[in-house]
This record gives sequence, C-alpha cells and structure tokens, in this order.
Amino acid sequence: METQTLVIIAGAIAAGFVQGLSGFGFGLVAMSFWAWTIDPRLAAAMAVFGALTGQIIAAVTVRRGFDLKTLAPFVVGGLIGIPLGMLLLPQVDVQVFKAFLGALLAVWCPAMLFGAQLPRITRGGRIADALIGAGGGVMGALGGFTGVLPTLWCTLRGMDKDAQRTIVQNFNLSMLLVTFGSYIATGIISRATLPFLAIVAPAMLIPSLLGARLYIGISEATFRKIVLSLLTGTGVALLVSSVPGLLQRSA
Repeated sequence: METQTLVIIAGAIAAGFVQGLSGFGFGLVAMSFWAWTIDPRLAAAMAVFGALTGQIIAAVTVRRGFDLKTLAPFVVGGLIGIPLGMLLLPQVDVQVFKAFLGALLAVWCPAMLFGAQLPRITRGGRIADALIGAGGGVMGALGGFTGVLPTLWCTLRGMDKDAQRTIVQNFNLSMLLVTFGSYIATGIISRATLPFLAIVAPAMLIPSLLGARLYIGISEATFRKIVLSLLTGTGVALLVSSVPGLLQRSA
C-alpha cells in the first residue's frame, strides 16, 4: 500500500473518532495528518467530504434536537461566509493560514482549559452568533473547519454539552452540505477526486460510530476537557506542520 494511502487512512480514522466524540473537528484532525504530504486542494476536498459524512452519521446516531431560533443566526452568517471562503481559497497562503489557526488554538484553548473559571460571554446576542457563523463558513470553505469557531463560542457562552452539540452538529451539517456542493460546482471535487473519497468514507465509519457511542456516557466537565484538549492538540499539529514551509520560504 502506498504511503499516501496510509496517510489518508490514518487521518480519516483519527478524525472520524474525534468528530464522533465531539461533534466537530474532522477537518482539523485530518489536516494534521494530510497537510504534510497531500496537495492542499485535495486535502480540503477530502476534509469537507469526511466531515460531511461524519455529520450525516451523527445526525442518525446522536440526535440532540433542533432549535431553529438559536441556530438561525449561525446559519445565516455561515451562508454569507462560505462564498467569501471560496473566493479566498485559491489565494490563501496555506502555510500562513495553518500557522495562524494553529497558534490561535494552541494558545487560547489551554488558557480556557486550565483557567480557574471558564469565562462566560453574555453580550453580543444574535449579531455575535451570526458573525461567528460567518467565520465558520469562511473556515469551512477553506478546508472543512466549520465547527471550530462555533464550538469555542458555545463553550464561552457556557452552554451544556447537549445544547452545544445541537448548535454545532446542525450548523456543521448545513454548512458542509453547501460547501460540498460548491466544491463540486467549482471543480475542486471531480472524477479524479472520487477514488480518494472512496478511501476516506470506509476508514472513518467505525471510528465515528465508536466516538459517538463514547459521547453519550461522558459528563459535562469531561466533555469540556476533551473538546478543549482536542482543539489544543490539533492546533499544535497545524502549527508544527506549517513550520517547515515557512522556514524554507524565509531561507
């Protein structure tokens, strides 16, 4: 089996489990494997496909309700953000983007995890929710990272794990459907991409189901620690993966 295929499988297995457990994170975890050796456009296509597949599985296995009033601002913002992300995708400096996102997660999440009291944000209302959704839409178009900002935002809002899962799961599913359709329409996903997607789907299936099963039995405190730890780890991985390219460029 080729090295690239092994890397794709390993990334899909790890990312599928994380998404099943936390409701998000497929793109982040998968990219921490794939960004080293796989073309960015192909990696983005696989990340969006894998994240969408995981969200469809989660919609069936981990149902957490549907609150349209709460969800609507996130979705409206996300629908505005996706076209912006699609415009940025051909222009974005992948290494700088990974370094920025990785540094943000690697610094901010441990501060939240080890703080004496987790800060609560009560202001901003639906406008702030829409802005967070727009950021999620942009990041989703850039590589399937739809859930990062909404998850951090819901955590800072002090939502319990089921309320957080309801927003993040439904937001991710809707945004990823739109992003996947946009990828097909613009040729990012084509016939040449299909064999790679056929590797991702079966590799992530069982790990995603295992993660979803584990989610059901964990406490609020444990869930928060898992989510923030996963975000920290993927942030470090993204930051590390960007260093060789940045160093080579500055040499």
